[in-house]
Amino acid sequence: MDHSQQSSVQLNMLNQQSLSTLPTHVDVPKYDRSKLTAGIVHIGVGGFHRAHQAMYINELLKKPGSESWAICGVGLLEANRGLRDVLVKQDYLYSLTVRHPNGHIDHQVMGSMIDFLFAPENKQHVIDKLVNSDTKIVSLTITEGGYNFNPATGEFDFNNPDIIHDMANPNDPITAFGYLTAALKQRKAKGMKPFTIQSCDNIQHNGDMTRKMLLAFVNKNDADLGQWIEANVAFPNAMVDRITPVTTKADIEYVTNTLHINDEWPITCEAFTQWVIEDNFSDGRPALDTVGAQFVSDVTPFEKMKIRLLNAGHSVLGLLGSIHGFATIDESVSDPLFSSYLRRFMDDEVTPLIEQLEGIDLTQYKDTLIERFANPNIKDNLARICLESSAKLPKFIIASINENIALGRDTSLATLVIATWCLYSDKRVDQQGKALDISDQMSAQLHEFASRTVQDPLAFLQLTDLFGDLNNQAIFCKDYRQAITALYAPGSDIKAIMQARLQAKS
Repeated sequence: MDHSQQSSVQLNMLNQQSLSTLPTHVDVPKYDRSKLTAGIVHIGVGGFHRAHQAMYINELLKKPGSESWAICGVGLLEANRGLRDVLVKQDYLYSLTVRHPNGHIDHQVMGSMIDFLFAPENKQHVIDKLVNSDTKIVSLTITEGGYNFNPATGEFDFNNPDIIHDMANPNDPITAFGYLTAALKQRKAKGMKPFTIQSCDNIQHNGDMTRKMLLAFVNKNDADLGQWIEANVAFPNAMVDRITPVTTKADIEYVTNTLHINDEWPITCEAFTQWVIEDNFSDGRPALDTVGAQFVSDVTPFEKMKIRLLNAGHSVLGLLGSIHGFATIDESVSDPLFSSYLRRFMDDEVTPLIEQLEGIDLTQYKDTLIERFANPNIKDNLARICLESSAKLPKFIIASINENIALGRDTSLATLVIATWCLYSDKRVDQQGKALDISDQMSAQLHEFASRTVQDPLAFLQLTDLFGDLNNQAIFCKDYRQAITALYAPGSDIKAIMQARLQAKS
């Protein structure tokens, strides 16, 4: 059937009833979803969650005895209404298109989510679900910005208007912290065990960060509850990894044409996936180690490796590539200069800071990263990579800069990335004058400080919430000033500047 013929045919909606109509090569849930209970409530159901944690749980549910570990999704934001509507129509099913670097494609349907609660319509329903004794784990993918910490100090931001609201209205929460607090307060009052709070975001020590932020929020109003949480609630740190681009119209059309089914919100991802979790839970845990996840006593070295190499590598390609005019990660890394620059950054300015891990060959890990970034079948948009850079770069890149400064080591490749971020935030266009799609909670502040650069080359660094005292580091500032001068010169060429930096390293 060609596309013109198919378009005239009424396609089935992807749902439980239509699973039997899918091609036989599609991996569909064969377990009885009617017998599942949601032991996991997940806040922040984005593409990454559906390609990563939900995929692991889907694999686990194929094993008898795991029926109590299905997922109930929660959307806290009005922006989640559309996703809720799609998932309800589709019986919470969606397709996962797994694209390998060699062009092979796997097709799966995920059945691990069995409910989705839309908080703006019924906040109490969400709180009740969190209090329910079936709920053993509350997991989070709320992005770096959702943890409400000051990037420079690492302390809780009590000036956030939503936090101010939640402090004053504990039974009418807006933020994840408000919902978690309301539920844990009830569980404590009822003598129940608490749930585990499992962060799945790209934040170093994400469990520790979640614990610190929640306790700061709780202790402001209820020290007794804070003591109970501190003594009883587990916040396991975890390292998560799977490149998952934003779903595009082309992804939807691909699923329609290939599987002959109507899936309104499919997910596309790479084949590589990793999940390393500290084995620390409040009330039991799913046997994720039987489906490819890894339980460890300390996740710190694994997450540092990933954040400083993969996530930082994404930001290097994202910012430099955006200014050049590239649109996707694979387009950037396929350019030999960009690939060389990234590899040199990883080898010279990050690898010396990473300890050797048992079972991990760092050279092979970096080789794999380049291969993953270059996957032509994963069109990961640079605008997505640069999303909320103010929440990411302090952990991904600035932390390595600070460590290298303390050790008296060169930071010139990373310094150019920070200077490029200044240009990106100031001009908001690429070298061809095309507008950049910038989304950042600190966008106005970034632009304000960056726009002073012509008068003061170090103006951007005075945003101390992000950069700490980098503007007082003489050697760094000299190098940064040189990068700014080159970037702001008339007719400047980011590739020529990158090449010069690489040659200076040699």
